[in-house]
Amino acid sequence: MGRSAKTERNTKETQIAAELELDGGGSAEIETGIPFFNHMLEIFTRHSLFDIKLRAKGDIEVDYHHTVEDVGLTLGQAIKDALGDKQGISRFGEATVPLDEALANVVVDLSGRPYLAYNVKIRAGRVGDFDTDLPHEFFQALANQLGMNLHINVSAGDNPHHIIEACFKATARAMGQATRVDPRIKGVLSTKGSL
Repeated sequence: MGRSAKTERNTKETQIAAELELDGGGSAEIETGIPFFNHMLEIFTRHSLFDIKLRAKGDIEVDYHHTVEDVGLTLGQAIKDALGDKQGISRFGEATVPLDEALANVVVDLSGRPYLAYNVKIRAGRVGDFDTDLPHEFFQALANQLGMNLHINVSAGDNPHHIIEACFKATARAMGQATRVDPRIKGVLSTKGSL
């Protein structure tokens, strides 16, 4: 049986449906109504090697915050559901990704304990019409809903597009690594016996 999940989130602000296959090939069908965010989620899908179908309709005429945050919550829940009891997963993942002058390092622990350390210096403004503070909201929601310890560190970078894209790529690669099943791991990778 594949490690997959379907989940929905419906509020007065957003309606989101997601389908996820952890053991995929990086296939994406993404539509959020926010072009730059679509692009980042497609990048995330490709570099994690998850297969993701995601449709979001939100109050983007107000702003993008609700949609971006709720997509993070929905995607986090889908990954959590697909992982199930986490038997045999590698649990930890780490990736460092450059994009021109930007360099992002991400470390994840699928511990069940949510925490985000977001050490990303990025100038306030927009990439297209996408606010540069919105990636923080996405990653915070993703970490909280999934129950993931997520550290994102950017040691170099000036161009906001490059910084954000490097963060999404590095997070994707680290999460792809952490969710992989290792046949040497019996049960879960914890001395407590649960994650």
